[in-house]
Amino acid sequence: MKIRYLFLSSLLLVPFLGRAQGTENALENDFATRTSVALDKKLAKGLHLTAEYELRTENALSKIDRHQASLGLTYKFNNWLKGGLEYTFFDRYGTNAGWQPRHRASAFLTVGYKFGNWRLSLREMAQLTHKTEDLNSYQETRNPVTLKTRLKVQYKGFAAVEPYAFFEFKTVLNDPACAATWNTTQQAYTAYTFKGYTDTYINRYRGGIGLTWKISKQHAIDLYGLFDYCRDKNIDTNKEGTRLKSLTWDRTFRSTVGLGYTFSF
Repeated sequence: MKIRYLFLSSLLLVPFLGRAQGTENALENDFATRTSVALDKKLAKGLHLTAEYELRTENALSKIDRHQASLGLTYKFNNWLKGGLEYTFFDRYGTNAGWQPRHRASAFLTVGYKFGNWRLSLREMAQLTHKTEDLNSYQETRNPVTLKTRLKVQYKGFAAVEPYAFFEFKTVLNDPACAATWNTTQQAYTAYTFKGYTDTYINRYRGGIGLTWKISKQHAIDLYGLFDYCRDKNIDTNKEGTRLKSLTWDRTFRSTVGLGYTFSF
């Protein structure tokens, strides 16, 4: 009961945590796909080494969004606690900047509780991403830090198929912050001040449903759908950081179909 009340309370608080000044752009809709191949190697009891390659598309399959490769370690401490570390290299395509290689480090802890054939889990994942491209440091952070919170429920009553559903929100922890005054006469921002990398807000809410089909002890397929509402801050300043040209919020609703294959040994 406590978990349910905590989850409902977080949903009520989500809209208030995301508020900030600026202009809201029109909501855009998109359809995307994800395809992945993964290896899972058992090193010792509870300890696994994982490797994965994933390809993502967007804009209704007309554009490759990114491709990425990751390597990670996971350890199951006991029946209710699991943790892991992961490194990911990915190359994403920016509309105006072309391909942008990036590096990401992730760490997570998952707490789970099983009742009957059901399993409820809560995962907290911290991620640090390093951007390698040229950027305006007053507009974006070179090393953004995010926190993903996910509540997931799985049904384990079938022999080979395991359906699941989850809800997740992602919090940006160190976005550029600024103060400025909108001058209605000049139709421009004045008295702009850069406040450092101190802005924190939730920029994505995600719901997901799927099923994992364990074909055999070594082979498994994961088929899933994701539904994202993204709200990202877009700051436009001069390179000297003395003038704020615009501050807008890009809003997107994205539906994603994903297919993954895992070989365990």
